[in-house]
Amino acid sequence: MYDVVLLTLGSGRDGSAGCGSGDGCCGTGAEGAGDSCTDTPRVPVLNCADALTARGARVEMVTASSDAEIDEVLSRLDAPARPDGLTWPDGDSKTRLVVATASDGQLRAVMRRMVRRYAPPPSRRPADLAGNRTVPDLPPIGLLPLDPAGARAGSPVDLVGQLGLPREPAEVAAALLDGPVRRLDLLRNDGGSVTLDGVLLGGGDKEGRTIPWRGRVEVDDTILTSGDDPVLACAIGNGRGYAQLAGLPLLTEADPTSGTIEVAVAVPVLTGSRWGRKKVRIEVRRARGRAVAVVPRDGDLPYVDDGVSGDLSRKRSWWIEPGAWAVYGR
Repeated sequence: MYDVVLLTLGSGRDGSAGCGSGDGCCGTGAEGAGDSCTDTPRVPVLNCADALTARGARVEMVTASSDAEIDEVLSRLDAPARPDGLTWPDGDSKTRLVVATASDGQLRAVMRRMVRRYAPPPSRRPADLAGNRTVPDLPPIGLLPLDPAGARAGSPVDLVGQLGLPREPAEVAAALLDGPVRRLDLLRNDGGSVTLDGVLLGGGDKEGRTIPWRGRVEVDDTILTSGDDPVLACAIGNGRGYAQLAGLPLLTEADPTSGTIEVAVAVPVLTGSRWGRKKVRIEVRRARGRAVAVVPRDGDLPYVDDGVSGDLSRKRSWWIEPGAWAVYGR
């Protein structure tokens, strides 16, 4: 029977700071004032542990309060030492991992550490690594959402909902022990992070009005904008969490199993009429490919990546890693 680790991030934060980006997970400054780590498991975690134990699994619940503690959990998925000295996942491991997440950003934080653990340096690329990948097949994980209702009103649908995975703890346990492994595409970027669902570039003012920005967006050899057009939004999709903006369809075919990225930019275009009146319509330009590069022209460009906010001040490139990560479940 399997050894199962139920992993929860200590502070419940989204990976924009703390777990996955530095040395700690708990807020200690102004941003995290009053936010402290707790080792008390949430009810869904306890229920999932009970369901797994009832099936004969040996269960350990871990609350990770730092990157180092996430890394310690991931080390249990390592294969035996290789002759080339690389750290590699064990495809026959009897240890299974469940990540309990309050947000997609928390899951991203764990996956970022997994990629950093198993991605070989370019100078030590092994012969058994697929030619279209920079990481090996990452170990499959179970996903246990801590929000049973899914995404809150006004928020993108979370990954569990997009993938149609079970939300109830007992069903998550059953998928982990009995379900098939479902391999999914992963986006890596040259800033050292990963994206599971998607990125939305662009921001708004205090009244919620979109602020146009300028920048170059290129998908493989296709230029969606050279930097001269005002852009209302740019969506980079592996999934469908950022498929719409205020009712405007951006992504139409984003699919985490397609081996390609879908990218869309929304550009306001002036059009005339027979009476000489000018109107503004929104033109959405789309392209698919293996890589996308965005170069902002007007200073810091706000973005949201798997629910985590940030600012982009220079060129950023994303590329697809087909089938690199995996989940338990249909």
